[in-house]
Amino acid sequence: MEEARFGPAGQSLSFSEKYKNMFDIPTHTAEHGLNAFEYQCGRGVRVSQASAEKLGKLAAEKGIELSLHAPYYISLSGLEEKTRMGSIRYVLESAAAVKAMGKRRVILHSGSCGKQTREQALELAKSTLKSCLDALDEQGFGDITLCPETMGKINQLGSLDEVMELCSIDERLIPCIDFGHLNARTLGGISSKEHYAQILDTVSDRLGSDRLKHFHAHFSKIEYTTGGEKRHLTFTDTQFGPEPIPLLELIVERELFPTVICESDGTQAEDASFMRRQYIELREKIGR
Repeated sequence: MEEARFGPAGQSLSFSEKYKNMFDIPTHTAEHGLNAFEYQCGRGVRVSQASAEKLGKLAAEKGIELSLHAPYYISLSGLEEKTRMGSIRYVLESAAAVKAMGKRRVILHSGSCGKQTREQALELAKSTLKSCLDALDEQGFGDITLCPETMGKINQLGSLDEVMELCSIDERLIPCIDFGHLNARTLGGISSKEHYAQILDTVSDRLGSDRLKHFHAHFSKIEYTTGGEKRHLTFTDTQFGPEPIPLLELIVERELFPTVICESDGTQAEDASFMRRQYIELREKIGR
């Protein structure tokens, strides 16, 4: 029976208390009752093909779905052609690593506006993203799914509408909806189940029900200032949102099967486990 998947972004603090080797990631993830893990290449793709293949095999044995976060310094909207060409190279490196793991999803940032208008930056990002897709096809990575992410700082390219526009250029693109980022950039704009519903409706209306059904998600509570995101928190925080339960209710009620990756500060495995337990309870309650 198909179900939503939950897991951490990278290794939580509890991992290093018990394990030392990256190949223990599937064991630690499974110990928390989780079935997804997002491998972090934020500072560069430094995993060898052999290691990626081994990690992918171990994860598959435990039923854990892997995804990979591409380097943070990717800038699809960079004014310098050198920056954009470098970003395409980083996407190709990320695609090679995730394919060696036997998986397909690469999550990436789109960049900032810089000295451009938001409209100019978005058009440049769309052009670079098309070039990324062409490069993937040419290098034999046509089956890789790129997931542009909604971003947390207001001056970054990555509002919900902007990510919808980026994903509209090709049906292979699936949005990474970071609910903590959206809450931060809207200064607490996600405070009810209706607000979550509006986000999901936007994805469905703009990209279709198929891409909504299996969308990618990041989730964490995030402290914010007038400029948006400041720092990631844990689920113990009571001042900043968003709250996960209303989203989980909608996922169950609408029979959606996203991959939800928790980015809490150090407790991402534990907080992801909380979400999965709540999800299972909600499914049992509603009879699905």
